[in-house]
Amino acid sequence: MGGAGDGHLRDEIAAAGAAALAALEGAGGTDAIRSALAVQRRSLAALKSRLGGIADVEQRKECGRLLGEAVARLERDADARLAAASESERAAAVAAEAMDLTEHLQPALFGTTHIVTQALDRLVDVFVGLGFVVAEGPEIETDFHNFEALNMPASHPARSEFDTLFLEPVNDLQRRSPVLLRTHTSPVQIRVMQSVAPPIYAVMPGRVFRRDTPDATHMPVFHQIEGLVVDRGITFADLAGTIEAFTKAFFGEDFTSRLRPSYFPFTEPSAEFDVRGRDGAWIELGGCGMVHPDVLRAGGVDPEEFTGFAFGFGIDRMAKERHAVADIREMYTNDLRFLRQFR
Repeated sequence: MGGAGDGHLRDEIAAAGAAALAALEGAGGTDAIRSALAVQRRSLAALKSRLGGIADVEQRKECGRLLGEAVARLERDADARLAAASESERAAAVAAEAMDLTEHLQPALFGTTHIVTQALDRLVDVFVGLGFVVAEGPEIETDFHNFEALNMPASHPARSEFDTLFLEPVNDLQRRSPVLLRTHTSPVQIRVMQSVAPPIYAVMPGRVFRRDTPDATHMPVFHQIEGLVVDRGITFADLAGTIEAFTKAFFGEDFTSRLRPSYFPFTEPSAEFDVRGRDGAWIELGGCGMVHPDVLRAGGVDPEEFTGFAFGFGIDRMAKERHAVADIREMYTNDLRFLRQFR
């Protein structure tokens, strides 16, 4: 059962949603609408940060869903009002310059978030709607959080300089620098377990770094999002259900997911998960599995009392597949002809 604070937050979400729509209704002109939209986005985002304080999972899910719906209503209303105001302003400009036959009125071009940022924001909204909270960690990590706590032995290939960008010289595997640029967002899972007592339902988006040569599918700097659930009685069935719920919430009801056996040092059992869309083709998205008992212990969690699962995938690849981008490098060339397709 939720507490009085939970109901209070639901009331605040409803009030903030209504106030946001009212603010847009009172704004005249595209500039005023965009300004009001920015203010109301920040207002709703402030409420999102309070979801983590709700202890009851079902109450947190309900508040997350209500907040997601309020954000969606705000965006739909803003899009409609911006379209109408823009059309009205263009008509006024044409009327004012009706005698100037040399002028050609171009559609107004406004900046927008990058294609990867759009995917990240949408992923976070989906997971918040499923009851998760957002956690972040440092991009400069320790060897312990990035490798040791995640059950990676010293001989693991990901620990060599070939994959990892260390911040101090490394002579051999036995004399590694303890400081590096994180190679995945999994270290945040350790930091969350060390700082928050279970139950834990969190997602960790962020930027990661590898010693990769850029090509059509790889970049040395890219983005990941990972999820972590730690609670009593968590099973592999909970993992499969969460992946399926995410797939349908993010891609649509026509999509489904599947799990294939795999291996990761930090989960046991481990799996790769794929999604299948309307065309029937399976697309690999990422990895998942039950959190290894050694990883739980490294995070200060008793594996005899709690179990958990984790999953993760690349946000850049998600954006690439969603928009059918052939070469991932195109997303970082700053070519306006490319970027304007995703306004």
